[in-house]
Amino acid sequence: MADDFRDFFEERTQWTDPDAPKALESDAHILSDEEAPRSRREIRKSKERKRTRQLTRIVAIVLVVAVACSLAGFGYHRLTMWRDARERASETLTADYPGPGSGAVEFTVESGEGPAEIGDKLVKADVIKSQGAFTSAVAANNSTLYPGTYELKKHMASADVVAILSDQSKATGFLQVKAGERVSQVIADAAKLSGINADDFNAVINGGGAGILPAEAGGKFEGWFEPGTYNVKNHGSASDIIKTMVDKRVEKLDALGVPTGTDRQRLLIIASISESEVNSEEYYGKVVRVILNRMAKNMPLGMDSTVAYGLGVSADKLTDAMLNDASNPYNTRVNTGLPPTPISNPGESAIKAAMNPPEGDWLYFVTVNLTTGETKFAATEDEFWKLRDEYKNSNSNAN
Repeated sequence: MADDFRDFFEERTQWTDPDAPKALESDAHILSDEEAPRSRREIRKSKERKRTRQLTRIVAIVLVVAVACSLAGFGYHRLTMWRDARERASETLTADYPGPGSGAVEFTVESGEGPAEIGDKLVKADVIKSQGAFTSAVAANNSTLYPGTYELKKHMASADVVAILSDQSKATGFLQVKAGERVSQVIADAAKLSGINADDFNAVINGGGAGILPAEAGGKFEGWFEPGTYNVKNHGSASDIIKTMVDKRVEKLDALGVPTGTDRQRLLIIASISESEVNSEEYYGKVVRVILNRMAKNMPLGMDSTVAYGLGVSADKLTDAMLNDASNPYNTRVNTGLPPTPISNPGESAIKAAMNPPEGDWLYFVTVNLTTGETKFAATEDEFWKLRDEYKNSNSNAN
């Protein structure tokens, strides 16, 4: 009752300033509600609302600060955990054994494998501790890793492994077929590196190539081995090794767009002669043009390289009797036309030259400098004899 009475009193009581000038009655009616004097109750409620708003703001600020601090603490904790995990991962990725290692591991680097791939294999073989340490060692030394089979140990230092894998003399089990090599040399190397008896290889070579050679080869393997690197140690038989080299050759010829059938065999014969006659690819195309020009005139090719191949010797071993032996089907000094087969396994450059030889009327060529391999070409016999004299003078001065 007292509170009701006080409220009643406060609602009807107005505070006035005794010193303030009295408002004219005529002005009283234009005062707005906000400008009108407020009661004590309204003033008290206004103060309470103001305190409530201030308290609300303080509580909100405290909550925001608390949440921010909590998030900052959580973020710092997560950042620390991430940093520590990253450092641990980095240490794991670049961990290395001190070496020198123990035991024996036979490890093979395949053709085309890169440092990262090789590093993964080394980790799985327990040769090194991490791929990262290995690839870093490769990069630091600017090393080239060669295909082959190597004798390593378990728990070796990565740098020591890189030193071995970048030393080609330590690689075994990989056959290098070089452009211009004869089948006989390739087979001898394959037998030695693979540990397979040479007789097994020769049986395949002399057996006609059924199921291995294309029909246009006529059962002869010469010219049908693709130059490159082959892991012969991991093959189970001589037949498998030979088939791999032939398959690679066919794949390369297809990729180069070499015509199939008899045209393919003919091109391989021409390319093999060109590569065997000169020692620089800059001359391959011109030698091909000489061969084509001579055939067009029904002239013997006159190539010592073919004569030597037919006799199983090198060109520097030829005698006059050998050069005049017409019974040798590869003697292009006496017989016209191309020899029966290629005389080596020509490389890509010689094959491309045989496909697109330059235009020219050359019928002769002479390597005038045996040291540099410089070769000159002539269209007439008179020019040819001048080149022969240049050859004799150059080599007599060299001696």
